[in-house]
Amino acid sequence: MSEKIEIAQQRVVPLTSEAATRRRTGLIFAVVGATTFSGKGIIVKLGYQFGSDAVTLLMLRMLFALPLFILMALWVGRGKPSLKSSDWITLAGLGFLGFYLASALDFAGLKYITASLERLILCLQPTLVLLFGWMFFKRKILPRHVFGIAVSYAGVICVFGFEAARGENRSVGLGWLLVFLSTVSYATYLVWSGDFVKRLGSSRLVGIATSFACLFAIVQYFFLRPFESVYSIAPQVVWLSLLNATLCTIVPVLTVMLAIERVGPAVASQIGMLGPIFTILLGVLILHEPFTIATALGAVLVISGVIIFTRADSAIKR
Repeated sequence: MSEKIEIAQQRVVPLTSEAATRRRTGLIFAVVGATTFSGKGIIVKLGYQFGSDAVTLLMLRMLFALPLFILMALWVGRGKPSLKSSDWITLAGLGFLGFYLASALDFAGLKYITASLERLILCLQPTLVLLFGWMFFKRKILPRHVFGIAVSYAGVICVFGFEAARGENRSVGLGWLLVFLSTVSYATYLVWSGDFVKRLGSSRLVGIATSFACLFAIVQYFFLRPFESVYSIAPQVVWLSLLNATLCTIVPVLTVMLAIERVGPAVASQIGMLGPIFTILLGVLILHEPFTIATALGAVLVISGVIIFTRADSAIKR
């Protein structure tokens, strides 16, 4: 009898060790995804310092990221049923709304506000998803949801109020509005893509929708700029955009997907809350953005509100 127990224990240990390793790598992937994505706003702000604009920065980022997203769509689509023409139209719409328009508004807003405030505004996206779900699908909202939303928005208002009071840029309100509309656009994409994710899978949907978004950004550039303008882009902007497309776009997309596979969306989402912290740190170190009590308090309020909100959401699902 004891020999059987020892044999059973020996069989269980490798499985436990494998599960622990899988969880550990999942946590590492989640941290890498959160940290690399946090550099996106920093690179865009650096691009502005070299005299570039939102249209050019967005085009270059999408141009460099397009080949990998096409490969992703082809790879995950192997052996899957062919898409209908209506599916392609819907995916194009999702790409336009969730990745092209959201990115265009975000890049434009970064011209007027700090990368720290931009990152905190983007953290409000889950609150908008719940609001749209309540408006269009009658999804339940708990008092804890309302409390979490109030705390998060209080944090954003705190940082916004500080930047507006500094008076260095009179267009802070415009920047806040553009980034908030970017958050609205992406939240709408998430709500709209719900059924498609179940049918196509998140990887295939992201690969195709993002490929469409890349094409939209490239077409927009050549519609608004003469072709010859490509040759006048500063080399520093090109290299920054290549870094933005690889390290701050492709890497977080892949690592977050790998993290979700290993630790689940809830844990990956919570670790993603490290993103604003890294953005604030990078903003201070690289862009020399001010770090004040208002910034720290705003970050704490936003992150705390999102955690409260997320736990309330988990309580409904259970």
